[in-house]
Amino acid sequence: QSWSRGMSYCLHSESRLDTGPIYVRENGKLHVVNQGAGGIQDVTPKTRPFRLFSRSFSVELCMNREDDRARRQRTDHFIFTYTKEGNLRYSAKSLFSLVLGYISDNVDHIDSLIGFPEQIAEKLFSAAEARQKFTEPVTGLRALQKFTEAYGSLVLCSLCLRNRYLVISEKLEEIKSFRELTCLDLSCCKLGDEHELLEHLTKEALSSVKQLLLKDNSLSDAGLRRMTAPVRVLKKGLENLLVLDLSCNPKITDVGIGYLLSFKKLNCLDISGTGLKDVDAVIKRIQMQIGLVHSKVPLKEFDHSNCKTEGWAEQTVLQWEQAVMEAIKPQDNLRSRTAALRFYGKTRRIEEVVKCTVVEAETKALENLQFYKEKVQNCHLPLKKEVAGSHELKNNRKRALAEQERERTSKQKHLCLTVEDWDLLNTY
Repeated sequence: QSWSRGMSYCLHSESRLDTGPIYVRENGKLHVVNQGAGGIQDVTPKTRPFRLFSRSFSVELCMNREDDRARRQRTDHFIFTYTKEGNLRYSAKSLFSLVLGYISDNVDHIDSLIGFPEQIAEKLFSAAEARQKFTEPVTGLRALQKFTEAYGSLVLCSLCLRNRYLVISEKLEEIKSFRELTCLDLSCCKLGDEHELLEHLTKEALSSVKQLLLKDNSLSDAGLRRMTAPVRVLKKGLENLLVLDLSCNPKITDVGIGYLLSFKKLNCLDISGTGLKDVDAVIKRIQMQIGLVHSKVPLKEFDHSNCKTEGWAEQTVLQWEQAVMEAIKPQDNLRSRTAALRFYGKTRRIEEVVKCTVVEAETKALENLQFYKEKVQNCHLPLKKEVAGSHELKNNRKRALAEQERERTSKQKHLCLTVEDWDLLNTY
């Protein structure tokens, strides 16, 4: 009964405030404490309606609740326009635009877009691109991969990275995520034979490339051997290649040209400025095995005007380039110091980076080694003439053989010997 004495003491020590009934469980039974008598009654308590909140309590549901001041200043769900009288008018955005903005803000959390409508996906990509979501280091790559896996060439069908080696080094994984490209320009990037991007060219994701420009990339015979290995051995990789530019790579020799003969679908080839030793032999070899004719004039396929960045991610590539240029941009204070030092002759001027235009000027002075495949349409008439000529040659040969046979038989008739003559000849 010690607990009953403690409970009664607690009850008497409390003020006269109505605390309500007090229940105590003992040995599996519920007891109510009688405050008036100070004892315990073993009776079933009379329950009364229990109210968790008071009558004046209200509940408000808020998503991402902010303070009242920030909530009043938030106007991204309104569209502000001006009337003809110059008055400011605002209207609420549509539910579609609000949802589109919310998803684009969290585009990196999308699991998959396979089977999603292309029209809505393009708007979602543009909204995320406007928020520069694809320029972020980790989340941008994850989001870009979701789009490229689902839509392939719609995201990007042509990519021009000419003289943008810094963009390649900074955004290599993002560039490797593009699929079903048909045109890729990597001119003047100095990649070399061991670069990871050149190895990626042999993968199945870029088997759709038809135009590949690798001008001035420090390539050698070893690099061409790796690049053509899937085509030569497995009949995979760049098997659909139509236009190939390997100019201004002096380490490519006659041996490396032999690896290019596996590209049976080539229509245009540029090997100007390479380290060929026997140019005439190479020209004949290319013409005999691939069917490409040496062009006397420069071809328009290699003027780099047709290759442009096209697709949904066109602005994304520009954002990457701007971010790289801002990162390497010198600060204002350093720029002023170097300008002052140059003025007083303390330091020499740093030579400018050699542009690709200088390389082009050098290649113009070299021998033009561009090849093209003659169109079949222009060859119909000559082919008919050749066929007719071949038939005439065959007939002439037949006639000549017939005449020779007649002469031989006539001689045999004139040279018919008797048995006595043969016996005379045999005695010699």
